[in-house]
Amino acid sequence: MDPVPQLPDGDPAPRDGRLPDASAEAVGRRALAMYVHVPFCAVRCGYCDFNTYTASELGGQDGPPGSSRATFAQGALRELDLARDVLGSAGAAPGPVSTVFLGGGTPTLLPSADLVVVLDGIRERFGLAADAEVTTEANPDSVTPSSLAELARGGVTRVSVGMQSVRPGVLKTLDRTHDPEGVARAVAGARDAGLAVSLDLIYGTPGETLEDWRASLEAALALEPDHVSAYALTVEDGTRLAARVRRGELPLPTGDDEADKYELADELLAGAGYDWYEISNWARTPQDRCRHNLAYWRGDDWWGVGPGAHSHVAGTRWWNVKHPAAWAGRLDDGSSPAAAREVLTDAQRADEELLLGVRLVDGVATSALEPGARRAVAGLVASGLVDGRAAVGGRVVLTRRGRLLADTVVHTLLGGAA
Repeated sequence: MDPVPQLPDGDPAPRDGRLPDASAEAVGRRALAMYVHVPFCAVRCGYCDFNTYTASELGGQDGPPGSSRATFAQGALRELDLARDVLGSAGAAPGPVSTVFLGGGTPTLLPSADLVVVLDGIRERFGLAADAEVTTEANPDSVTPSSLAELARGGVTRVSVGMQSVRPGVLKTLDRTHDPEGVARAVAGARDAGLAVSLDLIYGTPGETLEDWRASLEAALALEPDHVSAYALTVEDGTRLAARVRRGELPLPTGDDEADKYELADELLAGAGYDWYEISNWARTPQDRCRHNLAYWRGDDWWGVGPGAHSHVAGTRWWNVKHPAAWAGRLDDGSSPAAAREVLTDAQRADEELLLGVRLVDGVATSALEPGARRAVAGLVASGLVDGRAAVGGRVVLTRRGRLLADTVVHTLLGGAA
């Protein structure tokens, strides 16, 4: 069973990675973000369907060329060379890069020096903005005070720690390898290194009670992070967790249970001074919001480096081949690692702006909606899904109940635009 999702269909991507003329002409008009997908994990968590691989899945020391952790940084530098050539071919100088996100997988399974090499590669080829936000994801047991200090010296400004839960039983169900005490150690190490801290939580794990979730939230708040993400667990087809649910070993989370847990999260986080700015994200101050993720939600430009990474530049979206060996092989041959791409139509871009924009605390301008969608706003206000005061001011902003039913809001607005 392959738990890694299939790549989407798309149009053939050119071997040299060049953008369509219309997209190339728009390069450099907006800030550029960089995402680096490090696809390695120590173990595969039973709920995860990301494009990640353990050492044994890659064949260990005898795996195919390009699949080794030891060679990842050099492969990333080759893709950065390609990015510089592609983005520079339009005659505009892309950069400096405004945000960098080292994700995965577990980026901090690589030596800190390797991550710094990749960050230096971005800096040398594109430049980094003076106030650039540079985030790395980390498992609590994949960092030490010395590795975090080395990352900070290399230019990382922020660490996103995968806490998930404080309950050992919940962590075991999720196949997480860290203990709750390790989260506090990781946060302390990050603070000592001068890094901003985000904590990632998951709710709705089979068997998790509301009190389990409350304990996780309270433990997270006790660590005083700058930012908290809380995501509802999705049981994805093809994962071990889905198989266990299918066999009746674990109960499938219910929508009501997840709604109760979301409301509790919003209540406790708001009470502790954290404001929501995206449905699943809260920050202590506006400056603590994740600017890199905001670039995604606002449809900005970003280049995704690494196996299976997705990119979006000026209306063209593409995605790399999944396997690390295939990715490295393409780059070794001087080819783009892109598996396929799509050029978004104006209608698709408008729909995505609505889909993503409505998830943000600022919402979307009613003036940007089609006439039918604007007429539908009154009904959404009456249903308690959209804030009435904001609507009078010309914005569609979700209420807490609206956040729970965001898909319904989007469906209604898109239906009104049809």
